[in-house]
Amino acid sequence: MYRFSYAEVVEDSAEECRRRERDVFRRAIGLLKAADGSAHNSPEMLNAIVFVQRLWNFLISDLSNPDNGLPEGLKKQLISVGLWVMRESDTIVRGEANSVTALIDVNTMIMDGLK
Repeated sequence: MYRFSYAEVVEDSAEECRRRERDVFRRAIGLLKAADGSAHNSPEMLNAIVFVQRLWNFLISDLSNPDNGLPEGLKKQLISVGLWVMRESDTIVRGEANSVTALIDVNTMIMDGLK
């Protein structure tokens, strides 16, 4: 039988959570890259935007939860980024913008920060 200290289990689970978070961002970035250059109402673009909005909707909700253990300043900054992502993706869906480059860049920076 294996015996692990509580600290080892907590550390492993935190690393596993970060890996899953990076995977979700990697998926969002992949969808955005695949949609780049597509029409604002194409299935590829709409699929990418819906995925990104769902991701950030979840993150904003989690960051707004009082039980979230991140420092308040960091939570506020990430919520601000998330709100920008939501607004930017809305402009793409409405056809007011046609490039997803900024969304790719911002989500890549957030993903890279999860290492």
